[in-house]
Amino acid sequence: MPAASLPRQLLAECLGTAALLCVVIGSGIMAERLAGGNVAVALLANTLVTVWALYVLIETLGPVSGAHFNPLVTLVMWSKGQMALMDRAQAALLFIVFKLLGAVLGAWLAHAMFDLPILQTSTKLRTGNGQWIAEAVATAGLIFTILRAPAGKVSLLVASYIGAAYWCMASTSFANPAAVLGRMLSDSFAGIAPASAPGFVLAQCAGALIGLGLATLFETKEKP
Repeated sequence: MPAASLPRQLLAECLGTAALLCVVIGSGIMAERLAGGNVAVALLANTLVTVWALYVLIETLGPVSGAHFNPLVTLVMWSKGQMALMDRAQAALLFIVFKLLGAVLGAWLAHAMFDLPILQTSTKLRTGNGQWIAEAVATAGLIFTILRAPAGKVSLLVASYIGAAYWCMASTSFANPAAVLGRMLSDSFAGIAPASAPGFVLAQCAGALIGLGLATLFETKEKP
């Protein structure tokens, strides 16, 4: 299959990120309404829906753009020369811009579907050493999984990893600066207060470097 044009790739990244954030936020809203105050049930529902949607999105949009949906994944792929475009640096920047735009649109769409105010800001504080360590570990694991996944199994492994990380990470595994932006704009179950966002993003950046380093350590060189 020939490589998709840059505009098509940008559209795929924007739509994919928007869909992902819409699913994360929308399922959180629905779960909170139906769980009757049981946070564990709400988180379980939020997790399952996110896992299923992530698998579908990677399978359907991966052949078009690589299905990054995450600025850090784009930066890692750019650093490894795996963006098959003439000007990879410019393409990576555009990928990130369109992902962030998609995250905002996804949050707004979730609000619209549930008849909530479109423009919101989260008041849910998520801070502290435990949260930051969890985000670093979650992001490191995500990058490691993406880079070490066998061909054809990225969607299954990434979706499975995120589902597990929701429950074993104190932060519930955002592992994505675009997700932080979208969830910052939603005062709902999945939200994060703007004051908490910088700590999460810094921890994610550190985690991405760790994940890249670990994946590189385990790379096997092809025999000549």
